[in-house]
Amino acid sequence: MGRGGPGTWDQHWADYASATELNPAQAYRRRVIFESLALTRAPAPVRVLDLGSGTGDFALEVARVRPDAEIIGLELSASGVEIATRKVPRARFFRQDFTRPIELDAHRGWATHAVCAEVLEHVDDPAAVLANVRPLLARGCRVAITVPAGPMSAFDRHIGHRRHFDRGLLERTLREAGLHVESVRGAGFPFFNVYRLVVVARGDKLIDDVAGSDPAALPLAARATMRLFSWLFRYNSSKMGLGWQLVAVGVEPG
Repeated sequence: MGRGGPGTWDQHWADYASATELNPAQAYRRRVIFESLALTRAPAPVRVLDLGSGTGDFALEVARVRPDAEIIGLELSASGVEIATRKVPRARFFRQDFTRPIELDAHRGWATHAVCAEVLEHVDDPAAVLANVRPLLARGCRVAITVPAGPMSAFDRHIGHRRHFDRGLLERTLREAGLHVESVRGAGFPFFNVYRLVVVARGDKLIDDVAGSDPAALPLAARATMRLFSWLFRYNSSKMGLGWQLVAVGVEPG
């Protein structure tokens, strides 16, 4: 999965956890996922499975917006699990390689909602990854999936992107995994696309720009760019379906 084994992702979070927290694209994805799953108004009980939970930023947002929700996060790296556990102590986080069968037998059929954000572009067989986690999904569980579209940057390749998707490929991936497809759409037009073009244009220099564990140590230009796009992303639209952020909702059959 990704660029390598768990140790690779431990180093990834050591290098980029701070930049990830400040990344306006991450906050935008969380808004899109909440809207796609209607999490703020979903009837109880709400049991959220976060696939590729990283350092716990999405779980933290769920805990803030839905304090009644139960949350489980699955993450390949030990450092990601450790950081997320400190960040969201009432959630439960487990190490898990999604390319292998899931071993959490006590949680079979558990999740009412699931999220797989920016994971499938890192794996060789994305349909198999989704199929592997289906035993944890309750019947009718709604699964929000985000993946990148558009051109790939040097930074994307550095962090192990295998591919970028189009809507047809994403829909086929859900169907091959055995999920019903509720929707597949592009989001983020026009400013998410502009942001991605900036990332592509920055090339290899971006890798060094955003490395480090201290947000204050990020270059001033990088922090200013992130703040600018955080503001611009308020005006993104998904109505035209032209955004390079792809969002799908699948449903566990039954």
